Amino acid sequence: MKICTLCMKKIFSLLFFCVLFLAACVIISGCTSQSAGLSSAQPQATSGTSSAATGATLTVTDLTNRTVTVPASPQRVVGVGAGDVRMLVYLQSSDKIVGVDQMEKGPFNATALGMGLPSGRDNPYSIAHPELGEKPYIGTNRVDNPELIIAQKPYVIFATWRTGQQVDALQEKTNIPVVALVSGDLGKDKPQFYESLRTMGKILDKDERAESVITYMDNTISDLNRRTKDVSKNQTKKVYVSGVSFNGAHGLLSTEPTYPSLKMINGNNVASAAGTGGQVMIDKEQLLAWDPDVIFIDESSYALVATDLKDPVYKSLSAVKNNQVYGLMPYNWYANNYDTVLANAYYMGKILYPDQFSDISPEQKADEIYTMLDGKPVYSDMKQLFGGFKPLNLAAST
Repeated sequence: MKICTLCMKKIFSLLFFCVLFLAACVIISGCTSQSAGLSSAQPQATSGTSSAATGATLTVTDLTNRTVTVPASPQRVVGVGAGDVRMLVYLQSSDKIVGVDQMEKGPFNATALGMGLPSGRDNPYSIAHPELGEKPYIGTNRVDNPELIIAQKPYVIFATWRTGQQVDALQEKTNIPVVALVSGDLGKDKPQFYESLRTMGKILDKDERAESVITYMDNTISDLNRRTKDVSKNQTKKVYVSGVSFNGAHGLLSTEPTYPSLKMINGNNVASAAGTGGQVMIDKEQLLAWDPDVIFIDESSYALVATDLKDPVYKSLSAVKNNQVYGLMPYNWYANNYDTVLANAYYMGKILYPDQFSDISPEQKADEIYTMLDGKPVYSDMKQLFGGFKPLNLAAST
């Protein structure tokens, strides 16, 4: 009887340890399975020169008509060339940027007059997100540096102002998907800009935000046109936009025949026949012949324009005699700053059509636009850097 009892105790002990062993196996198996699931779900950079993320992918056609397969909703990206970082900010994805080029790291304008050529991060999106200037350096804006880009382990590279051959070369050297985009404008190249926003939005899982930005811009342009399309037919004010910057500051005789903000409000641009787009230089005699009633000055070139206006010959200009000279914030810096284009349009409308814009405070409207697109109201910062919306009494200095 004692022997049987001893045997039974041994049997129960053996069964107890077997149960413990099986339970431990189940727990370990579950942990291992969960860990494996997390590993496959989270994108991780591979070692070596490849930064391609693992997990789900999607295929897009970029703006050079290349077919590119990219990780879905990548959390680490860079932009090379003018316009990419701006679009990333518009799509509320600045937190995904892991490196920037030299143009995104330059100093802010600090001229004594508060007017002058942008010198680096003097863009609304940079002012709204100063942390971008502290991101790691990935090279110049024109010459790609694959090694510096690879070091930041991005999952996708967005590129503007590059040919299909150039982006193919960058993709081959980095072994990272490169998506070519077009920074475009709000004129004839607006469809390409919108397509770029949508392509980037699709990759970043920001489709809804891309459509919100596009709708906001279209509605704003429609509002400007609605206010001015009828009154402009009878208005006689001749307008000249001066000091338009392009690869640097320029003087009084630099203008833009299709100045976008003026075009949006159906203004009478005296230089409209001088070209089909972009900055042009005109002759002094031509400006005197046009004799504009109103002159708007791109404040990035203010110092040069003010010097030119000291020439006694310009005292005869109607705009100068009647103190109808006004400052505009520069919009053409590291590609188009679409927010400033729209903000300038409301200020120009306020000056040219005061009745049609009686409900508008240009400063408040500018901050509404900056907040919608860049995430912060930065008009006061732009004013401090460039001068902001204001009349410029240059008659006394000529």
